[in-house]
Amino acid sequence: MSNEGLWEKLQKLDGAETAQRAKCEYLSDKQHYIIILLNIEYIVDLIDKKIYSNDDDSPQKPAPFLEELCLLAYLINAKEIPIANKLVRAEVLPGGQFFFRGIHKLPVEKLEKTFGEHPQALLDVAEQFNAQKCEFGDASISLYILPRLPLTIVIWRGCEEFQARASVLFDQTAASQMPLDALLVSVNLAVDSLIKAIIKE
Repeated sequence: MSNEGLWEKLQKLDGAETAQRAKCEYLSDKQHYIIILLNIEYIVDLIDKKIYSNDDDSPQKPAPFLEELCLLAYLINAKEIPIANKLVRAEVLPGGQFFFRGIHKLPVEKLEKTFGEHPQALLDVAEQFNAQKCEFGDASISLYILPRLPLTIVIWRGCEEFQARASVLFDQTAASQMPLDALLVSVNLAVDSLIKAIIKE
């Protein structure tokens, strides 16, 4: 698999205009974008077609394939529109009813397994992702995967009568910011990052 086609699309776009759409920074002299993905700053190098983290802990670390895919898809597709502040399920997004099923299901089972018995753990790692606590369920947070792509995660604690439940909610504008397949990848990255953060604690 390769992201070559996405690089070619991005290289053809106006840098300053793209940065404004994507709500990030563009350094025209270096042909670099500087953009935040899950609270980590990345450099997108258009000349060498490389993406690497600009994080103090691991500077110059190449972005893994899926992170690269998300960043490229977002930079190409992002729209300069305000957040709607209206939460919707994946199935309500345009095309979502048919896309988010089968192998394209959202990773709610991972969330239920990790946080279902200890919803507080979700709140404990929220700060690492600059996430805000919400008032839904037994624990819920809202975090930005990318500058125009917020995500809300809700956990209901499991008990003798009911199994643990989790929901992943999007802003109504989510499908305008990137294609559904890339959106699914971004959610998986966010969930995996939350789970890794728990394991490290």
